[in-house]
Order: sequence, then C-alpha cells, then structure tokens
Amino acid sequence: MSVRRLHPEQPADFALTPENLEWAKKQIARYPEGRQASAVIPILWRAQEQHEGWLPEPAIRYVADLLGMPYIRVLEVATFYTMFQLAPVGKKAHVQVCGTTPCMLRGAGDLIKVCKNKIAAHAHEMSEDGNFSWEEVECLGACSNAPMVQIWKDTYEDLTPEDFEKLLDDIAEGREVTPGPANGRRFAAPIEGATTLGEIEDDTVGSDPLPHVVDGAEPASKVVAGTSINGGEAGVPVTGKAKKAPAKKAPAKKAAAEKPAPAKKAAPAKKAAPAKAAAKAEAPADEDDAGKPTLMDKAREGGADDLKKIKGLGPKIESILNELGVYHFDQIASWGEPEKAWVDAKLKFRGRIDREGWVEQAKALASGEETAFSKRVEAGDVPTSKG
Repeated sequence: MSVRRLHPEQPADFALTPENLEWAKKQIARYPEGRQASAVIPILWRAQEQHEGWLPEPAIRYVADLLGMPYIRVLEVATFYTMFQLAPVGKKAHVQVCGTTPCMLRGAGDLIKVCKNKIAAHAHEMSEDGNFSWEEVECLGACSNAPMVQIWKDTYEDLTPEDFEKLLDDIAEGREVTPGPANGRRFAAPIEGATTLGEIEDDTVGSDPLPHVVDGAEPASKVVAGTSINGGEAGVPVTGKAKKAPAKKAPAKKAAAEKPAPAKKAAPAKKAAPAKAAAKAEAPADEDDAGKPTLMDKAREGGADDLKKIKGLGPKIESILNELGVYHFDQIASWGEPEKAWVDAKLKFRGRIDREGWVEQAKALASGEETAFSKRVEAGDVPTSKG
C-alpha cells in the first residue's frame, strides 16, 4: 500500500453538525464505558461525508477529542483505511477500482484505462469539471464478482469497460444508478443459475428466502444532475453486457495405469438356501405397510387443511403428503414413531418431521390454536408457503 499523507491545504477548523453530533453520541453509547474508541471508524466516516467526501486534519483532531483518543491513534486509522480520503475528491463520485489479483485477472486494467480516459490521467486527480476522481485500491471483498469498483458506499460489480463508461455517464447526467452485479446475476450466485440443491430449489420448506434488500438498509444513493465528464458525450446507450462464457467440458480422465489390471477370478456362485428363498417368496405383499398411518382417499367435506402452516412443510412436501392420503392436521397429530418412520421413508426431504416438530405443530393447529409460524403464513410473510 502506498504512503498516505494529509493534503497540504487544510480548512481552519471542523465540527460535526448538531444532527451528526447527536448521531455520533448514539454510536458511542453502544459501547461500554472506556471503550468509546470503538466508534472511531463510523464517526470518521460521517465526518468525511459531511466534509464534501474527504477527511481534513481538523476533523481527525475533532473526532479524537470527542472519543478521548490521542490524535496519533485517530490519524493511524484515517491513513490506514483507503475508505478515508485525505484529499479533495470529485463532487459527484470518487471511484475506487479494485486492483488485486482476482480483479486484475478479470479486467480491472481496462477499468483503470476508462478512469484515465474519462476522469483524469493520474489517480487522485480530479476531472476538469471537478465532479469525478479515482484511485486504485486493494481488495474490496467482492472477488467472486470481479472486476468491480466502489463509489462512496456502494459497489458495482461484474463490470465490462462499456458497463463502467455507462455508469459514469449516468452519474454525470444525474440518472439513478443501481449497485451490484452489472450482468444481472443475484449477488454472487452463478450467472447460469443454481447448480446444487436442485431438488429443493422450489421449496425452501418453511424458511424465508434471502431478501434482496436487508431490512433497515439505506437505499442506493441518487446522484445529482450535472454535466458529462470532461465534456464527453453523456447518456449514449451502451449494449456491451458481459456475455456468458460457454460451459467448458471436463476433460476425460486418463486411465490410472497403463497396463490393464489382471482380471480377478470370479468367486463361485453360492446356492441360495432353499429355506430362505421359500421364506422370501412367502413374505406378505403388504410388509411395506408396517407403521403405515391412517390415510384417506380424499379430503373431508370441508376441504383439506393448509399443511403449509406447519413450519418445514412447503408446497412440494404438501403435494407428496396429499398423494399419500394425508390432508388434515389431526392425521399428522396422531403420528407415533412407527408412523413417522413410514412417512419419512416416502419423503425426498427426510428428517424434517422430528427436526421441525411437525407433530407438535399439528396438534396445536388441529385444536384450533395458532403457532407463531402459522400466523406469519396467514399474514403472507412466508413466500415459500404459498401454493
């Protein structure tokens, strides 16, 4: 990492606004007495946001006084993390291009060329209009989505040079931009779609799916309107989306040994014991029915119960149970160990009955009570329980 120094031109003083100071005190209150220094990073970040996107030396001293820390300790934090800018940056965007190995192998060098052409020839220099600046930084933690950049709080991933140019033009023109992968995939999921757990991809059996936006997260920042970077043509539609790489066929494995292994002599076939063979032939055709629970040809007159109100029992399992002849809560509530073993052997998702406590939940629902999970199903808060 290169040496990071304070900018030679500094403001005379700095103070958090009343609103930001109140926010900072709430951050400090999260930590025990004597541990206020733990709030140094978020408060430095808020100070940087307040001061046009960069952190002046008076702000470092102000935060040190606020937390009762020696100045040098806060200066160490500010100069160590590249998230803190020690010199003025672009008003609309300061672009941090990840330049570590995964991103470089995937095209970060081309993104840096875009920065040099559209923003400034050298890192930490601002564009002619003062709206943009850029730098190369170490790993930003999105290696599986390489190459990527960070602008303020947000990351933009899986970028091609064309995607990146359009992103900069959109910011310059004040159009709203969307953080995340540029190639349309979800987070770091495979671009071709799911490759594992195929049998339960449409039935997460009672668990909530990962939300696209975490509750309480701030929405993506909207950018203000302005002129295009360095007077270039802005807003030109770009179509250079990353193409899917054709799936590579795994090379056929070579034989482990050049010489064929000597053939083993076949063991003499054993004659089946007549007594055992006779016993097998006389086995009852319904021996598979051991432990078989009470099943029904169809649901009762009032209609089948919504078995998806049982946690761990999604639409797919409900369909299997209905095919077996299980339609109502009281049927499940009556299961003992033999019945549970019989049903479990019929399911593709074995072990759920005991693990999720189906019988206990069914007893409550059969008696007219509600469970915490069934209330969520009723409210529509469990997407995977919708048939």
